[in-house]
Amino acid sequence: MISGDALVTLDPYIGGKGPQIVAGAATADSPMALASLAALADTGARSVLPSHGEPWTDGVATAVELAVRTGPH
Repeated sequence: MISGDALVTLDPYIGGKGPQIVAGAATADSPMALASLAALADTGARSVLPSHGEPWTDGVATAVELAVRTGPH
């Protein structure tokens, strides 16, 4: 699945690595961005191609779980 900026594995604003939402500098509503990740998890995709960072191949559900755990920055 192509996640674009909805889920990234490298935040270009703070340099954070791993599944996460983009920093608040580029997200108008971080809580809403986190909540919307459920729609990505529902796809069941095995691989995620983010707009920033390396592809994630351990499943979108795992990526979403890690992003939610990381929370907003």
